[in-house]
Amino acid sequence: MTIQHAQPKIRIAIDRGGTFTDCIANPGTNDEKDDIVLKLLSVDPKNYSDAPLEGIRRILEKINNVEIKRNSKLDISNVKSIRIGTTLATNCALERNGERCALITSKGFKDSLLIGDQTRPNIFDLNIKKIKPLYDIVVECNERITLEDYSEDPYMVKSIPNAIKKNTFQGISGEIIRVLQKPNPEEIYQILKPIHDMGIESLAIAFMHSYTFNKHELIVREIARDIGFKHITLSSEVSPMIKFLPRANSTVVDAYLTPVIKKYRDDISNGLMNVHNSNIQFMQSDGGLVDGSKFSGLKSILSGPAGGVVGYSQTCYDPIKNKPLIGFDMGGTSTDVSRFGDGKLEHVFETTTAGILIQSPQLDINTVASGGSSKLFWENGLFRVGPESAAADPGPAAYRKGGPLTITDANLFLGRLIPEFFPKIFGPNENESLDLEITAKKFKSLTTVINQDLNSNMTAEEVAYGFIQVANATMARPIRALTESKGHIVSNHRLVSFGGAGGQHAIFVAELLGIKEVLIHRYSSILSAYGIFLADVVEEIQEPCSLYLKDENIEILNEKFLDLMNTAIKNFSNQGINDNNAVVFEKYLNLRYEGAETALMINQIDNRWDFVERFSQCHKREFGFAFENRNIIVDDVRVRAIAKSNIRNQESIDTQLENYKSNESFKETDIQNYVSFYKKVYLNNNWINTPVFDIKNIPIGTKIDGPAILADNTQTNIIPSNSKAVILNSQIFVEILDSSLKNDSIQNSKEIDPILLSIYGNRFMDIAEQMGVQLRKTSTSTNIKERLDFSCALFDPEGNLVANAPHVPVHLGSMSTCITAQTKIWKDKLRPGDVIFTNHPDVGGTHLPDITVISPAFGKDGKIMFYVASRAHHADIGGILPGSVPPNSKELYEEGAAIYSELLVKGGKFQEDLVYQLFVEEPAKYPGCSGARRITDNINDLKAQVAANTKGIQLIDQMVSNSSYNIILKYMNAIQANAASTIKKMLKQLSQHFNKDEFSGEDYMDDGSLIKLKVKLDIINEKYTFDFTGTSPQIYGNTNAPIAITYSAILYCLRCLVGEDIPLNQGCLEPINVIVPQNSILCPGSGVAVVGGNVLTSQRVTDVIFKTLNVMADSQGDCNNFTFGIGNSKHAKTGKALHGFGYYETICGGSGAGSDSWRGPGWDGTSAVHTNMTNTRMTDPEILERRYPVILRDFSIRKDSRGRGKFSGGNGVVRDIEFRTEVSASILSERRVIPPHGLNGGENGGRGENMWFRKESSSIVNIGGKNTFLAKPGDRIIIKTPGGAGYGNLEKNINA
Repeated sequence: MTIQHAQPKIRIAIDRGGTFTDCIANPGTNDEKDDIVLKLLSVDPKNYSDAPLEGIRRILEKINNVEIKRNSKLDISNVKSIRIGTTLATNCALERNGERCALITSKGFKDSLLIGDQTRPNIFDLNIKKIKPLYDIVVECNERITLEDYSEDPYMVKSIPNAIKKNTFQGISGEIIRVLQKPNPEEIYQILKPIHDMGIESLAIAFMHSYTFNKHELIVREIARDIGFKHITLSSEVSPMIKFLPRANSTVVDAYLTPVIKKYRDDISNGLMNVHNSNIQFMQSDGGLVDGSKFSGLKSILSGPAGGVVGYSQTCYDPIKNKPLIGFDMGGTSTDVSRFGDGKLEHVFETTTAGILIQSPQLDINTVASGGSSKLFWENGLFRVGPESAAADPGPAAYRKGGPLTITDANLFLGRLIPEFFPKIFGPNENESLDLEITAKKFKSLTTVINQDLNSNMTAEEVAYGFIQVANATMARPIRALTESKGHIVSNHRLVSFGGAGGQHAIFVAELLGIKEVLIHRYSSILSAYGIFLADVVEEIQEPCSLYLKDENIEILNEKFLDLMNTAIKNFSNQGINDNNAVVFEKYLNLRYEGAETALMINQIDNRWDFVERFSQCHKREFGFAFENRNIIVDDVRVRAIAKSNIRNQESIDTQLENYKSNESFKETDIQNYVSFYKKVYLNNNWINTPVFDIKNIPIGTKIDGPAILADNTQTNIIPSNSKAVILNSQIFVEILDSSLKNDSIQNSKEIDPILLSIYGNRFMDIAEQMGVQLRKTSTSTNIKERLDFSCALFDPEGNLVANAPHVPVHLGSMSTCITAQTKIWKDKLRPGDVIFTNHPDVGGTHLPDITVISPAFGKDGKIMFYVASRAHHADIGGILPGSVPPNSKELYEEGAAIYSELLVKGGKFQEDLVYQLFVEEPAKYPGCSGARRITDNINDLKAQVAANTKGIQLIDQMVSNSSYNIILKYMNAIQANAASTIKKMLKQLSQHFNKDEFSGEDYMDDGSLIKLKVKLDIINEKYTFDFTGTSPQIYGNTNAPIAITYSAILYCLRCLVGEDIPLNQGCLEPINVIVPQNSILCPGSGVAVVGGNVLTSQRVTDVIFKTLNVMADSQGDCNNFTFGIGNSKHAKTGKALHGFGYYETICGGSGAGSDSWRGPGWDGTSAVHTNMTNTRMTDPEILERRYPVILRDFSIRKDSRGRGKFSGGNGVVRDIEFRTEVSASILSERRVIPPHGLNGGENGGRGENMWFRKESSSIVNIGGKNTFLAKPGDRIIIKTPGGAGYGNLEKNINA
């Protein structure tokens, strides 16, 4: 039956989530009272084939008052708009059920997405699991372009395009490119035709530097169309920004997901009829709606969560008061956090979703936890919540599907969920309520285990409440870090709670963050759908640029803005939007300082051209500094065109509050009239008889003091006793009146509370992590900001490690050796405002480029409570070669500035003159040596380290203010004792598994030096010895490793062997007795060279430990340190000083195969990944070629370099770099003579090779593992890194 209507007016918005599909509709009155809200299961095949269509059917039945058969075509002639957000794309990426697709890329780059940035996701997981690319097949096209100029050029040459003589052209960005190889159409056809014949119809095309020169991609697209590919994605169109890796990933994502999205869109359209008067739109990841015909896979990744951000930004933000908001979206399967401030949505352009690096405008939404389905664990004397999730199936134990205990179960068990208001959708027939009985049974069972382990008498309620406290602390940690990493003070925000589980946790999380006000929208559980209902239609257009931000370029940039705006208007017109007066344009320039790689997107305000000032302000807020006299480069020009929907205008939250206050109309009447019933709720370690209110029955303006529960059939909100709630038109406004965090009766107990032990473990780690965020934010060098070669940690007054953020493994144990030495040197000499710095191997240093900055944290009594420290790799500190990593150094002075122990800051004053003396003047006194070549970078990075330490001290002061130092000290000691106990337990399991208590092993360095180890495990007396007696003497070279490195290696290996998430602190080493012979390669004397010990010998020590304990065959045992550059000089004609440059990278290889053990079965090694003692990132190839005079010819997996076995090792890589100008190049590497050894019959991994191709003579020279050479233009270095070794006999591996 077709219903006739003069004018379509119904508006429908749908958010299809992983568990539930939320719908909201209005019949056309635009009155909230007439809104229709539905919540249904996203998957219910017994009743309907598609949840959004079923939602539309139910809405039309209700509005039109007619019965409509299920799964019939729906007449939407009276529907004005249908707006949909969906997690379909994310689910496809996670579950790997998208469209089969292929990738064609530039020659030498077919393995780029497999290698990624070469880091491993979890530094302590020996069985390394990297996310595999989404494509079915990848092929290479013999094409290549590069950039003609490079930004580090001392002469700052700017080329002019010359297509005839030089084959150079001007790209879209204004950069000059050189075509090295044009694609051959016939060759392309021969490559692509067989792929299409395999049944693959979706193709991704991603070529190097196509963001600025896309002609080669266009050539391939035409050929692919002729062959018959149905969907073709070009990287130059979906992501026209520099950085090859995220752009190529984004291209594959689009090719993989867009066909699925199109099919989904078509399926919905096929379920509708009379659609010609209706707009069917989809929510994109950037928070804007788009016509269904333009909805793509790449833009749909955050479609659902984006609706929530739009929802709270449009309903909870007051533009007059301008108080920023933090969105806290806690659903069943995930908890997402976002921020809204200054009246505009915050976007990011590079994110990782489903483990895949993506480059596309997206709302800045971060998943910080697993939501209500987070699993609960009792491990090693600690409470742990997540990150593992029970998901929707089986879901929590209460869902009646045999699931585990989760946060949802804890809330149910403690009365913090209201089954009476919860939909009856559980059990085999999906018609039962939540199961409290099984939840209680499981908590009582778990409590019995905990009491047995601790010899305690905790109640089941205390256990469940403990898990909730740990969960809140676990969620608060990343929220604070994410907010403050951008220069915002978290306590200055309001927290907006939404999502099904948000109301049970939001106020408690807010209190931990120091936030005083919490907002809960009436539609909080369906706020994503409501945001989609309110959203605007958006067109995002941008193009690359390379202009300086100078007055002479303003006209050019304005023309670019105008062109992009006209394109947006044209695109709107194609969607039927022709009212240009309703369109608002946001104009942005993506800006960065010359020589830096971190850009900020700056919007134009009121057509003013004050980008320089605003960029400097934003840079200082986010990174802590701004350069005064450095050029600013425009990387991209962007226009965001917004066609305003103006669907619903509401009073802001503050206007509503003011209205009620000024009218004195807050309801002071007896709230007992509105209580639905009373319920026992466990709050603050007590059962409290708590009133439960049905939100819809409470009059507007009513004040409700906690404790109380405000609920309806879609949400449950806990109002604790230290808070009060005010019921407003659209919101519940909650004010936290005082702190409930300090509970001295519990904290002062002599017994160690396992809940507080878990919480303090989180707090200590939070301090170290936030220090790392601050350091990365405020540093200037690529090494720290991009490669992340730094670590931050917290220490007790004696220098023992309390918490170390999981940054660079080689720093882990060595920092404690350093801090302990410095505490003795400066005992009773330090004053508030003093900061120490050191790098000397005699006092806990590793190698000289790693500078450690140490700050004492004083208590009110003037005594030192803690030390905080940051260690960072400085790109150059002088010495015989640029980069300060010389491959053939023999004496320590050849490696640069050596600082035994000095005050970097004295009484609050930074000692810049002293830094200059130590970094520049002192190293230059030695023969053949230079001082630091970029002293300004050193000073800026040292100041960033001081800032990181200052952040740590501030957080310590906050922690002490909420407790007392004695209590903190008690739990600081307890967390170390817990780690020691866990290590002992693990070593006992290891000994029992192998039925032995003595293990021995050895290995050789390439120069013949022996590393020998005997491990004795006296389980009964709890004495565990790592004895390196027999290790070779120190050498006249640089692979000597200061003893601190051996401690780091042992700590790292022990932490890996535990296999569980435990706090990383000094307790891990407390049970271990380490014996190292003096003046050996592992404990060298004073003044010997050590730079290779940190990056090479450290890797060999870890290999020896793992194979001695029969845990894992050798990994590549190497960092493959490669450097090139030129020194400072003077211009031949003008005499002007010319700054040189230096580049440093470490290169990945293969990881070793693992053995069967008490932890489970063995595993195959992983190819092309950093292993053991390092985990630094590789520079993106386009950034490499933009900054330096090189061409990356090949970066691929080195086939057949792995050692085979029952479990095979991973392959190494090939890295082939061509030099375009004369530079000094160096390689510092190992495993070029002695291969990675197999274990228990497994094959050895392949040895590495370093080859120098000399263009002039067309000869190839093997330069060995450690060498320096002067490369001429056209010369190349080809580095082949070692593979991982195998484990066990080959015939047992059916896949070998």
